[in-house]
Amino acid sequence: MCTVVVRWQAGQPAQILALRDESTARAFDDPGRWWPEFPDLVGGRDRGAGGTWCANNVATGVTAMVLNRAPKRVADAGAPSRGVLPLLAARHEDGWTAHLDVTGMASFALVLATPMRLTTWEYDGARLTSTELSAGTHMVTSGGAEDGKTERYLDRFAAAEFPGGWRAMVEAETPRDDPAGLVIRHEAESFVYATVFGQLIDAEPGRLRVDYSRTPWLGGSWSRREE
Repeated sequence: MCTVVVRWQAGQPAQILALRDESTARAFDDPGRWWPEFPDLVGGRDRGAGGTWCANNVATGVTAMVLNRAPKRVADAGAPSRGVLPLLAARHEDGWTAHLDVTGMASFALVLATPMRLTTWEYDGARLTSTELSAGTHMVTSGGAEDGKTERYLDRFAAAEFPGGWRAMVEAETPRDDPAGLVIRHEAESFVYATVFGQLIDAEPGRLRVDYSRTPWLGGSWSRREE
């Protein structure tokens, strides 16, 4: 996943946009209850590694999302896939670190939105740090502040209505080879890296609504799942 926008206030439903950028050859499934060991979790499933980029806990109203980061692109042999992170965080919340040793993993940013806390963790391949975020609208991206997305878009998301205004901002984009774009497409010979999925999430304990699309820049392409 490459871009996450979260509008959060303690005790209020979290409002989230999650855009996933990935190789177009990597197969995945739309949001569902794919994991018998986590029966309350809903998320899209990566068919290769079996994990997810975004997991919602319907019972608790918790959402967890992982974004790849650049410092360490390839995990050590035998290290866990980053796709397990949203599953563990959505299940165990800020206690997820007791259930996973991140040593050797590829670098990541993990975003956890609960009814009472909004937290990010960043792992650069050597050190794991966490930050508590305040109420408001926040943007987290794979490239960090250097990619220019926050400067270009955050104020617009903060002022826009959810979900219609946020969806309209995505639909106003055209996929292009621009690291500061919301939806991207980078081609290198036979390899294509692009925005492959978008989700608009409205979650609170016992209720989940997810609007999603494999082509989120196209109006009329969105489907809805409600729990």
